[in-house]
Amino acid sequence: MRFDASQHMRMSQQMKLAPQMIQSMEILQMPLLELQERIEQELENNATLELVEPGQDAGTLDADAPHDPRGAATSTAEEGPLRVGEGSADDDFQRLTSFEETAPDAAENAFDESPAPSRDDWSERSRASGNPDDADAKSEAMANTASRPGTPSDQLAEQWSLTEVEPALRAPGEAIIAHVEDDGYLRTPLATIAGRMPPGPATPHTPHTPHTPPPSPPTAADMERALRAVQLLLEPPGIAARDTRECLLLQIDARLGDSHPSASPAQPAGWELARAIVDQHLDDLSHNRLPRLAEKLKTDLDAIKAAVDLLRTLSLAPGRLLERRSPPAIIPDAFVEYDPERDRYYAYLNDARLPALRINQEYARMAKDRTAPKPTRDFIRVNLSNANFLLDAIEQRKRTVLRVLEAVVDAQRDFFDFGPQALRPLPMTKVAEQLGIHVATVSRAVADKHIATPRGVVPLRRFFSGGTVATAGEQAGQEVSWDAIRAALQEVIDAEDKHNPLSDDQIADKLKERGLEIARRTVAKYRGQLSIPTGRLRKAY
Repeated sequence: MRFDASQHMRMSQQMKLAPQMIQSMEILQMPLLELQERIEQELENNATLELVEPGQDAGTLDADAPHDPRGAATSTAEEGPLRVGEGSADDDFQRLTSFEETAPDAAENAFDESPAPSRDDWSERSRASGNPDDADAKSEAMANTASRPGTPSDQLAEQWSLTEVEPALRAPGEAIIAHVEDDGYLRTPLATIAGRMPPGPATPHTPHTPHTPPPSPPTAADMERALRAVQLLLEPPGIAARDTRECLLLQIDARLGDSHPSASPAQPAGWELARAIVDQHLDDLSHNRLPRLAEKLKTDLDAIKAAVDLLRTLSLAPGRLLERRSPPAIIPDAFVEYDPERDRYYAYLNDARLPALRINQEYARMAKDRTAPKPTRDFIRVNLSNANFLLDAIEQRKRTVLRVLEAVVDAQRDFFDFGPQALRPLPMTKVAEQLGIHVATVSRAVADKHIATPRGVVPLRRFFSGGTVATAGEQAGQEVSWDAIRAALQEVIDAEDKHNPLSDDQIADKLKERGLEIARRTVAKYRGQLSIPTGRLRKAY
């Protein structure tokens, strides 16, 4: 067999995404808040962009400067078209694969190798287009913003540092707290935690030397005592429990005794009965066997119900009580409103929250000034090109999102009139064919976006789902989305007799009467998605 090397030429066609196409896809997929942050980054990194102040015209230009509709000066034939730097394309392609994990950075370092003047050299020229108080206002706003709360382990560690415990329990307690999970449970065995602890420091009377062995890990008894101290001294009650029974017992004991700061002597008899239920008959409680509990504990059903009502005030995930994180703000990207005169719904974008941008004409003229150094003109021209790309991407995002939204409003008129029960199946491929765009463009246009409607703020993606065809009832022969079926299932369960709740088979029969034929396992799946327990657990005594 012979191996040799040779050179040859081959012609082939490859499809590559241009940097401006990558930026357009990123901008299209961003929700409103992320787009605002992106614009703020570009304003900070690109000196050729500026905000349009109220009362100013975004298209006002100097009559002597040739320009395009966005206000950017165009290049002459001698200078060639505006282009990005040769080294920036690879960075942009790399961003395509990672922009979902990390926020895209502005292409501010495209000409780091050129001896371009710093921003300080242009501070006097750009002072007219900026507000010198902006930096101070932003710094003050950041200083007044509340810091994010730490993780549950961080908050517990801070509490532990303020408690008075034996020195021998300090380090084991810290190790236990480090293994407490976000829901407040300790699922790692104490022996494993002890084995992971580093050797502790030597005592002052027995300094550690190469001839003396390091201190041994804490014993099992020390770990148990440290765990008990963590459970009794830290808030909220039930923290660091190893299972559900221990979690509930810790919270009940906190209300029965004085060992916990949140102890309350209210209803001691009811709490004692609740403790007996959790300690001895947790399985019957989990299956809602209240009559059996009354028989085993030799009490009446009303007392059992009262004790169960007390247990419902306890938390099965005490760690979540430590998380003081506010839910992420949802700013609608668009609004849908009803026009009674024309009897139609119309959509419009929430553009008022986006700052108006334009090209700084002073920099546009500098890019064409032959007396300026060539590196300076090159640097400005690249930033002008990036600014134009950004303005194009924002305008394209507005047009695409609005076109998709108008198609959704036309297709889902019944949803806006009657609610979720009237939601129709709407494949993205259908909207893509209607608008003459790729289905991936529709997917990006609806990703992470919400719209404010007469039915509340709704994720835009909710309007795109599959479904089935109703066989009876008012909707006979019409397509019904899976979301509408889930809404109908919720209605059936809400209307059931709570003393004799429906089984999944009976729910399927009720839906069939409405013309919605789905299998029992589908009922069970949707019931789980709606966090609705089984009929046995929904039974009221």
